[in-house]
Amino acid sequence: QVQLVESGGGLVQAGESLTLSCAASGSTLGITTFAWYRQSPGKQRDLLASIIGGDSTYYADSVKGRFTISRDNAKNTAYLQMNSLIPEDTGVYYCKAVRSLIAYWGQGTQVTVSS
Repeated sequence: QVQLVESGGGLVQAGESLTLSCAASGSTLGITTFAWYRQSPGKQRDLLASIIGGDSTYYADSVKGRFTISRDNAKNTAYLQMNSLIPEDTGVYYCKAVRSLIAYWGQGTQVTVSS
């Protein structure tokens, strides 16, 4: 089992930055993928970014150039650096980890961007 805890969310103004963290614990050896998702009010949970291994990354068009995903294997932690935030980035941000083809989810952290 893998447990994930997200942190770093909050209320910011448009144009500001936030960094989210996703700390993994439990059976962390063998986590191949970390990913960040966002669920905005009334919408489905969308994939924003993922990192496989150490350097293979994917970004959704909506965040490309503004968000950066990274991971620190020594700390079993993934990060999402978010710059130039816009009100449309408001939502609950979830971290997902994949280990042995099983996906684990965190409880989510709220990000609110005011205009």
